Amino acid sequence: MRIQCAPISDDLRREALSCVENFDSDGEVIYQGRNTIKVFDTPQGRLNVKAFRIPGLLNRLIYTFVRSPKGQRAFDYPRVMAARGVATPSPLIYMEERKHGLIARSWLVTRQSPLSRRMYEFGDKDMTDTADREIISAFARFAAKMHEAGVLHRDFSPGNILFDRQDGQWRFEVVDVNRMTFRSRISVEEGCANFARLWGQPEMFRLLADEYAAARGADAAACFSMIAAAREKFWRRFARRHKLKYRYRSLF
Repeated sequence: MRIQCAPISDDLRREALSCVENFDSDGEVIYQGRNTIKVFDTPQGRLNVKAFRIPGLLNRLIYTFVRSPKGQRAFDYPRVMAARGVATPSPLIYMEERKHGLIARSWLVTRQSPLSRRMYEFGDKDMTDTADREIISAFARFAAKMHEAGVLHRDFSPGNILFDRQDGQWRFEVVDVNRMTFRSRISVEEGCANFARLWGQPEMFRLLADEYAAARGADAAACFSMIAAAREKFWRRFARRHKLKYRYRSLF
């Protein structure tokens, strides 16, 4: 068993290891899909444990000998993001089991985010509510700051964006950070296209384009067009294989 640990207290380390050891029998499931995510209540606070599925043979070879596995990247990338001012839950421990010299099961333990809401809730909203418009405006500024810092989340989807109101301000965090691009700066074109996976109605994307473009000193109409093109391409392809869970309306 290979274990990597962040600079944390011995008590927190023991609790994190215990969560992994008891993963199959304890904890509250909050996501069940390709991977499984559970939350554990411990004396050291709420901890989030993500169990990655065992990769197929080709990926086992790649993740063992060619590139870092997803869990390793999810453990390493938050330090880069923190240095650039982008919030994500703090990683505590990464554990990796190997069989016959190849990666098998792996787990990532993080602090559970205090932010409880996700961007799914804007899928069918018409944006007439003042609070909703405030959230989208604040989110646009958050995304602009993230892109200006050279951070691009390559799965910038509703479930990977957490938010809530804290100390009178809307706060945002991104999760599932094993697919990231880091550069000196993300272009406006890439940034606008990065919104393609979001759920929402045309008015939300108009507001998003206006606020994002203003934050980056860009043209709002051009940004909206780039969002529309990227969104159309993504969702047409997605809808061929999956049933959409919100009311899709083209921006064209």
